[in-house]
Formats: sequence, structure tokens, C-alpha cells
Amino acid sequence: MKRLCIAWIWLVAWGPAGTGACAQDKLPRTIKLVVPSAAGGVHDVIARLWADRLQADLGTIVIDNRGSSGGAIAVVEVARAQPDGGMLLLASNSTHVLRPLIWGASGKQLAFDPIKDFQMIVVFADNATALAVTAALPVRTLKELVALAKAGPGKLTYAHAGVGASSHVAAEMFKQLAGGLDILPVPYRGMGPAQTDVINGTISLFVPNITGQVVGLHTAGQIRLLAVNAAARHPSVPEIETAVEGGLPDMITQNFFAIFAPIGLPRAMIERVNVATRQAVAEKAYQERLAQAGFDVIVDMDVERSAQFLKDELARWDRVIKTAGIKG
Repeated sequence: MKRLCIAWIWLVAWGPAGTGACAQDKLPRTIKLVVPSAAGGVHDVIARLWADRLQADLGTIVIDNRGSSGGAIAVVEVARAQPDGGMLLLASNSTHVLRPLIWGASGKQLAFDPIKDFQMIVVFADNATALAVTAALPVRTLKELVALAKAGPGKLTYAHAGVGASSHVAAEMFKQLAGGLDILPVPYRGMGPAQTDVINGTISLFVPNITGQVVGLHTAGQIRLLAVNAAARHPSVPEIETAVEGGLPDMITQNFFAIFAPIGLPRAMIERVNVATRQAVAEKAYQERLAQAGFDVIVDMDVERSAQFLKDELARWDRVIKTAGIKG
């Protein structure tokens, strides 16, 4: 029997998906999915979409919102939890890339290590960003924006949701990739007030996530989307070029979402969650549900590819943060 069990674990880990009879493969009847944000936030929305679809495959999934301290306490709690499948984490580039890198750049002791303290299970969705300007700015393309910024160093401004926020770091990446533009940052407490000042013309530009609201503002002529910061055009605004098409091939700033577990979770359990998630994001109906909420699926991310994806993101954003001198 022992040999049969070992053989089955190997099959689950490296072969076709299936439902296991071995104890190592069985997740607890109830899984707590910790979300490092308050209810209603972007992490919460994608977490509930994942849990609603995956309950049929994995069992009862309970959402546990932990928004205090920017979600850091929640992330540390999962890192220290027993690796038995009873507690998983819905996290993103905000929690597992930007925050640790900025802590490190500031000389602070890391509350957790995104690689050593966590098992990446699967990357399954992202939310693309765009370069957007106030409607009054006399530019219609990304190249025109770059030319305007170069012609008047220090005259343009960009809004962001706080030091280290994705809207901050993404704008700094744009400045660097465009040849070291001199565009002044203006921090806000959240993207709501930042967006308001772009609309009224107080601020020149910002880097928002592509949401139904942002697309609506563009359609109404209150802001102007110049480029989508992704490898391909976005289905909600197919007429808008990508930053790649606009001459910045490395301007990719999609915010990814992934499922993590504490280090030590048995491989068979990891594979079970990974395979179930990959099967879900392959379904057209589920893709449409995510799209309606403003997310795009990431397909075919097995465990190894997901882990490498995280390492690549850490390396990519580390360069941006250090060059910009972002500390917090």
C-alpha cells in the first residue's frame, strides 16, 4: 500500500490531474483564504471570484479579510501557519513584490521573505494598467507625451496612491524607460482623489488600473488613455495601443494575483490547487466573469512557471525601485 501511495503522489505531481486517495493529496474540508485587504478591495473581489468557482473542486473556502497594516499582518500570519492546506493566501505584486523590495531598499528588516517563507501555488489573473492623461493635455499618443515631457522638464506631474503603490512604481518605470523623464510625483491617499485631480486638470497624468470606471471616463472624454501597459491590447479598449507599440517594449505593468501557501505544504496538495485553478481559468464562462470585474486570466501557469514568474517580477521591479530611489 505504501508503494501505491507514493506512486499516486508522483502521478498527481508530474502527470495528468486526478482525484487522489492518498492522505497527502487531501485538503482540509474547510480552507481559510486570507485576503490582505478589507472587504470590497481589489484583493477581496478577485479572492471571492476564485473561491466561488473553486469550492466545487476543493471544498468549502472561507474568506478572511485582514486589511490592517496594509495587509502585512495577514501575510505574516499565513507564512507562520501550519502547512496543512487549511490556510492559503490571496496575494499580489503589491504584497509579494513591491512591499518587500521597498522595505529592503529602506534598510528595514523584512517581515517576511516572499520566496523563502511561501510556496507559490499558482498565478491565475492580472489587472492591466494604462498611461492616462488629463483631457486638456495636448497629446494623443504615447510618443507625443514623451516628446512633451522632454520639451518641458519638470512641467508635467503625475498622481499616485502613495509611496510604493503600484501607481507610483509604474509611473517611475515609465519615466525610466522613456529616457529619464522629469515628471514630478504628487502623492495622494488612494487612487480616488488622485483620479479626481487628473480629471479636473490639476495633475497631468497617472497610471490607473483598467477598470470599467476608467474606461468610462475615457469614453466620456474626462481623461485620455494613451497606452495599455501590457503585451497585448486590452479587449475593453481595443483601439488603444500598447506601450510596446508606442515604443516602450519593456513597459509591462500588470498587477498579478496568485494563491500562496506556507512553505512545507505537500506537493500533492499544491498540485491539486494548481490544477483546479488552471482548469477554471481555461473556461470561457469563468474568463467572462473575471473580465466583467476588470480582471484578465493568466493561463497555463503550473507550479514551476508560477514560481519563476515571481522571481522574474522581483528582479524586474527591484531595478526600477533602486533606480528611482523609492523608500518607505
